[in-house]
Amino acid sequence: MYDDFGQFINGKWCKGSGQERINVIDPGNGNSLGEIQAASVSDTHDALKAAEQAFTQWKALQSWTRADFLQAVAREMVAATQQAARVISLESGKPLAQAKREWELSTDQFIWYAEEARRIYGRIVESRVPGGRCEVFHEPVGVVAAFTAWNFPVVLVARKLAPALAAGCTVVLRPSSEVPGSAMMVFECLRKAGLPAGVANLVVGPTAATYEPLMASPTVRKISLTGSTQLGQQMIRDSANTIKRLSMELGGNAPVIVYQDADLEKALDLSVATKFANCGQVCVTGDRFYVHESLYSAFVEGFASRARKLKTGYGLDEATTMGPLINARRLEAIEAIVADARNKGARVVTGGERLAIGNGYFYAPTVLADVADDAKALAEENFGPIAAITSFSNHEDLWQRVNNSDFALSAYAFTRDPALIRETVSRFESGMVGINSYALAAAEVPFGGVKASGMGREGGSEGILDYMNVKLAQIVL
Repeated sequence: MYDDFGQFINGKWCKGSGQERINVIDPGNGNSLGEIQAASVSDTHDALKAAEQAFTQWKALQSWTRADFLQAVAREMVAATQQAARVISLESGKPLAQAKREWELSTDQFIWYAEEARRIYGRIVESRVPGGRCEVFHEPVGVVAAFTAWNFPVVLVARKLAPALAAGCTVVLRPSSEVPGSAMMVFECLRKAGLPAGVANLVVGPTAATYEPLMASPTVRKISLTGSTQLGQQMIRDSANTIKRLSMELGGNAPVIVYQDADLEKALDLSVATKFANCGQVCVTGDRFYVHESLYSAFVEGFASRARKLKTGYGLDEATTMGPLINARRLEAIEAIVADARNKGARVVTGGERLAIGNGYFYAPTVLADVADDAKALAEENFGPIAAITSFSNHEDLWQRVNNSDFALSAYAFTRDPALIRETVSRFESGMVGINSYALAAAEVPFGGVKASGMGREGGSEGILDYMNVKLAQIVL
């Protein structure tokens, strides 16, 4: 597959001219899926030039025409669903059903923003000048450089491409080198849909050949990142010289509050399914569970019982419900987090060990109880199959513990009390809140965090605005 695709520059697939060959590893068995000739600095500059040249015509197209292109992309994606799901599963390790669902959610992004392209509204403001009229309208910001992570190798690409293209921007996208084929599947759908040359470009390669030229180029007017908080901080510094606009979805460490009146079975069923999806490698997943003392023992045992029933295995096995971690580094990091929790008094209720499944990077679904607030499993984003559970009794003490984090991407609570729901939504310091639900990610609603979890939004009517400049015209007749 990688030989058929490679880099996508100015409307064509081509081989990279870099010196490095990128070896893509199947995390389910440790085998090589293939190699890619990496992009060079010259390739990245070619992609930038193509995007710059295409911008003038693309932004001038009627929004209805851009919408037609996005709808055509969505149709191509629907046709490619089965093949794409297999590629996603092979590269990321996630179960095939989850991979298919990710592709479908990515298709939704193009469908939604095809319609949103037709709804880029301005407004008229009454002027103080006699005979005058103030018009406020939006224009595409320009060439966009987009950077995506490996944990959702397609939906993160779609969240950036769809609104940028709908707004009238052109794009150079650099995906994670661990899952490049998944991004290539999206770009092949763009090609088949007839997207004009240069409007969307893909470069796969090392930091020096891709990231650095994109960040240094004055041609790039907007950066969109999904990645770590540390990378986001570096990107802010690197963008200062050219004053690029930034939107970032960074790390998370989501709290989950289970109040005394919660529907316990519902809370458990939803929490276990969400916590161990994609082997816990989800920024918005529940990481730290604060359970009222009256439900604590039942919640811990119920969580562990459900976790033990999960089928950990190779992603393409239809019986698998949890796949591997992405690489050996994540496996070692998870072991260190569990060891730290044990050293600080936590009890391992289930899991807490590597699983010998071939040569893959497997770790057992793990439930930790009585976790100290300063343990890494609670205090930091664990990004793995670890549910860290602690108890509470006093509500005021609870809020100090829950909001004592630099991360503020998502937060959740389970309760049936309407007044408590409103109070909880108000008191959570977070960009997104789920009450009796973990369903936060959809094309039609804004997605993103605050504090160290990022800035800007992807999805919803808000998502397209991050790719547009606001212009005011004072017109006097």
